Amino acid sequence: MRRAKIISTGRYVPEKVVTNKDMEKLVPTSDEWIQERTGIKQRHFVDREIGVSDLSYEAAKIALKKANLEPQDIDFIIFATLSPDYVFPGSGVLLQEKLGIPGVGALDVRNQCSGFLYALSVADQFIRAGTYDRILVAGAEVHSTGLDYSERGRHVTVLFGDGAGVAILEATEGDHGILSTHLHADGRYAMELCVINPGSRRIPRIYPEMLEDGTMYPHMNGREVFKHAVVKFPKAIQEAMEANNLTLDDVKLVIPHQANLRISEAVAHRLKLKPGQMYNNIQRYGNTTAASIPIALDEALEKGLIEPGDIVILAAFGSGFTWASAAIRW
Repeated sequence: MRRAKIISTGRYVPEKVVTNKDMEKLVPTSDEWIQERTGIKQRHFVDREIGVSDLSYEAAKIALKKANLEPQDIDFIIFATLSPDYVFPGSGVLLQEKLGIPGVGALDVRNQCSGFLYALSVADQFIRAGTYDRILVAGAEVHSTGLDYSERGRHVTVLFGDGAGVAILEATEGDHGILSTHLHADGRYAMELCVINPGSRRIPRIYPEMLEDGTMYPHMNGREVFKHAVVKFPKAIQEAMEANNLTLDDVKLVIPHQANLRISEAVAHRLKLKPGQMYNNIQRYGNTTAASIPIALDEALEKGLIEPGDIVILAAFGSGFTWASAAIRW
């Protein structure tokens, strides 16, 4: 049976490390407050004017080198981000240009925290259909340049970090690879986690008061997000297992979107996961939205936590609300 297999991964984060103590100098907060509510100890911020295409290019070079591939071996690019280099064109074409592969198709996916899994699912379907044989899937974010560092935004600003992760998918025959993907959304909660402006609903789209009303910065109803996340995350993971007749005993590792360590801990508790069965690294990177799963996956592989034949479940929940999961036999 033709399916998609992840043959290589790569990650890249900016060199600048911003600790919670550093955040205390930027916004009214404290290391104790941040760790208690989020589990985050540090994050990475860009230190110059670069975009997500630059970060993903560095991650892509690493993934290509690991797989002994050249950029010309890539048939298609799918790029997940909520912080593109420009309003348009998409960051996928910018990554394509950096890789030096003109003519190769590039698609941007805007599904925020679930973006990488939505992109992975699209890539999986393209490969299963025989449309493409080798696809590069990127998830990257530059949050630091678009955060509200005032008192108003402090609860949200401390969450986010910058970074990029890449996975290269290849067509294969057999039992190994992506077993299934599962995508969901509920637009009734769209305004609970959002950036409203500049948007096409506004006339004019850009107006001076945006700087004062804060609608150009992320808005989050933290309690509502937490309430839904701790329910939808487990359901997404269970859906992936049930679709493939798996139990938790079959699963080597669960890699969730790194939204908040308290959410991950609540999900692990609800599912009764064994110690070490869920991989978390938000302590070091913060919430990198579309980049969090590929960064965590690359780290887990690097640490030898995933071996051939292992079952891995990827899961995400975020703005939209959207949620998703994928079951993979390595």
